[in-house]
Amino acid sequence: MNRIKFHVKKGDNVEVIAGNYKGSSGKILQVLPRKQRVLIEGVRIIKRHLRKSQDNPQGKIAEREGPIHISNVRLMERTEKKTKTSKKKTGVKAKAA
Repeated sequence: MNRIKFHVKKGDNVEVIAGNYKGSSGKILQVLPRKQRVLIEGVRIIKRHLRKSQDNPQGKIAEREGPIHISNVRLMERTEKKTKTSKKKTGVKAKAA
């Protein structure tokens, strides 16, 4: 199983460096590795028409983020997660009888 590695990951703050949304920035919500695209919070908002259902009795026009190619984003700062530190256990010395 090959895992594709990218220069950005979920939760990173990035800036768009090319395309129609050049100059805008936000946090990565999702990485789509097979399509080489990312969803960025507040960038490329698209409208999705939803038909009538129990959840939306009137129907609805929902706004959500659209994907941007991963090569068009630059990493600004990475939010670091706390790393686990392991404590060494010191063995109890056996008493000599």
